[in-house]
Amino acid sequence: MTEVKAAAGADVPGDLGAEMLGFVQELKAFRSEIQNRLEAQEERMTMLDRKTISRTRAPLSAEADQGAPHQKAFDAYIRHGDDGALRGLPLEGKAMTTGSDGGFLAAPTVAMQVREALNVTASLRRVANVVAVESASYEVLVDMGDIAHGWATEATAQAETGTPTVQRVVIPVHELSAMPKASQRLLDDAAFDVETWLAGRIAEKFAHAEAMAFIGGDGVNKPRGILTHAKAPNGTATNVQIGTIPSGGNGDFAATNPANALIDLVYALGAQYRANASFVMNSKTAAAVRKMRDADGRFLWADSLAMGQPAQLLGYPVLVCEDMPDIAQGSHSIAFGDFRSAYTIVERPDLRVLRDPFSAKPHVLFYATKRVGGGVTDARAVKLMVFG
Repeated sequence: MTEVKAAAGADVPGDLGAEMLGFVQELKAFRSEIQNRLEAQEERMTMLDRKTISRTRAPLSAEADQGAPHQKAFDAYIRHGDDGALRGLPLEGKAMTTGSDGGFLAAPTVAMQVREALNVTASLRRVANVVAVESASYEVLVDMGDIAHGWATEATAQAETGTPTVQRVVIPVHELSAMPKASQRLLDDAAFDVETWLAGRIAEKFAHAEAMAFIGGDGVNKPRGILTHAKAPNGTATNVQIGTIPSGGNGDFAATNPANALIDLVYALGAQYRANASFVMNSKTAAAVRKMRDADGRFLWADSLAMGQPAQLLGYPVLVCEDMPDIAQGSHSIAFGDFRSAYTIVERPDLRVLRDPFSAKPHVLFYATKRVGGGVTDARAVKLMVFG
């Protein structure tokens, strides 16, 4: 009988040894199979982790890939006038090479910084309706009358109701330009953040020009301001005219009970507009108004209790806009209304910059252009105080 050595060194019968040897081999095969399966499972988990990471980072990488080429090309153009990288570079499907455009599209971060700076300035843009367009004008339909209605019963015939009146308002866009300048030595400095500087200078020029046009623009190559729209005394004003309320004094408020004119101004506005209404005036007018008291000696003006919130007058927010006129004979120094319904600002999102190193040597000029327009869309949503 054949015998084999056991693990402990003892002699075992041949049949038992063969069975133990077979068991050991099966155990080794099972162990090898488990090891292979674990390695395959680990490999699959690693592949899944890689796919998950790539999927979560895909939008960020795509955004970086889209923004980075134009960002670098624009920086090279601003600093050194190298426009080779900008030519033929698409951005949101818009060509970068047409000479008739008068420059190149600004980098996305620059355009965004300019847009954000314009939205926080003390101009009518903060309370008006702002619309982005891609065309040369913006058209809006305004319902100038109530929707016709009537009561009906089963026994009587329904009378025909009248049709409402609709007015079409067209607001064209105009080209707004700014021309900041910097020295070439400053542009050559790698530590100088040229994009932030350029965005700040452009926004400063644009904000001042826009604020003036939205208030007093004549509509000739610029937006038509709210003060140049057709006006009439509130009692006789039509749906397309801004109603005016007298201040009660000669080039000033009335000598007695001056706050009555402000109350008349508030309630001259329709109830449907008062819910979202606000006052607009400049600092000098605000200084005169905030001294007013009611019959009980309380100030009509209430300062804001929270950071960033506007002050309130008679329970309505106040926007201090320095482009409103001072109190004077015949001036319209205070506006009150729902400006989101009354005034619409239209703009094209494109911001173009042309580098000019020749006109102001040794400085470099940056000719920035933006297209913007504005106009009154619903004259019934705003009232003006006139100082007779």
